[in-house]
Amino acid sequence: MFKKILVPVDLTEKNRRSIDVARKLAVEDGAEVVLLHVIEELLLPLEEIEDFYDELQAKAATAMEAMAESIHDAGVPVREVVIYGPRAERVVEFATEDDTDLIVLNSHRVDPESPGLGWATLSYKVAILSQCPVLLVK
Repeated sequence: MFKKILVPVDLTEKNRRSIDVARKLAVEDGAEVVLLHVIEELLLPLEEIEDFYDELQAKAATAMEAMAESIHDAGVPVREVVIYGPRAERVVEFATEDDTDLIVLNSHRVDPESPGLGWATLSYKVAILSQCPVLLVK
């Protein structure tokens, strides 16, 4: 059913559940998993903070390599990608450009007393803007 599964990650342990779900789906469907980390850009000239971005990219690559281990160990093809820009927009753009079949990402639990508080989250924006199915893991 799915051939390419995108998992946006923020490099924290809370991504473990989304990665586990994506791995299981990929094993069942013979799919590839793509781990995507988006680094938000600061409004400063690039030459002034280039070393800062290089360090962020190196840390992201190391963290994503560790996240990819369980996927790779399951015999699933996995790629790790780091890009720059506004997170929600770049996740949706990447998914479209990379022919993603499914996006799997973490979501917070919605408080029934204040359901509107979660509308500005990455998961909400991606779920609304994505052109492919989105699986929110809580």
